[in-house]
Amino acid sequence: MFRFKRFTVRQEQCAMKVGMDGVILGAWAKGGQRILDVGTGTGLIALMMAQRYEDAVVTGIDIDEGAVTQARENITASPFKDRIQILHEAVQQHKGVYDAIVSNPPYFVDSLKAPDHQRNTARHADNLSYAELMQAAYRLLSDGGELSVVVPFDYKKRMEDEATFVGFFPYRVLGVRTVSGKPAKRYLLSFVKHPVEKDFQVITLDDQDYKALTQDFYL
Repeated sequence: MFRFKRFTVRQEQCAMKVGMDGVILGAWAKGGQRILDVGTGTGLIALMMAQRYEDAVVTGIDIDEGAVTQARENITASPFKDRIQILHEAVQQHKGVYDAIVSNPPYFVDSLKAPDHQRNTARHADNLSYAELMQAAYRLLSDGGELSVVVPFDYKKRMEDEATFVGFFPYRVLGVRTVSGKPAKRYLLSFVKHPVEKDFQVITLDDQDYKALTQDFYL
């Protein structure tokens, strides 16, 4: 169980537990009236977006039945239960129009797998490739909407290439490093449908920028 200021996340039924990637993405991503969380897992990012955008309706989708059950429990126990729905569905088949799409996607490609099938589904891109994510996001995103994702540093270019291929333009980039002076280990990337001036920033986990970004959530 992971306690935040305004909600609690149970995670025993989920392969992917609450982690830094999800927390930073949920605190950083742009929202809107209609928000889609792809691969919602525990429902953490959906909850964070609902907290940040008080008028938003949030939809979380996941292909893992255990994750869907867990996310629904977490949503029901939260103050935002009337504005969040969780669906057992793949984004490739999902329909709708959203002002913002957020995803902490499966990112491992061509890498060794663990014996745990549920964990493989959550971590490996077999069921949702970067290309499929970008194709679905472009179809579901409103003309003025924004897609936000988080990826390890060595998958950044691959994600950006797939986004460009479907017609997205890079917008905001946030590099996250664990120690000052070292290269970023994670990148948060956002994409839009029209050309825009790119915004690039870097934060370190022990600096004031990180604390300011997440202060509304951590106890």
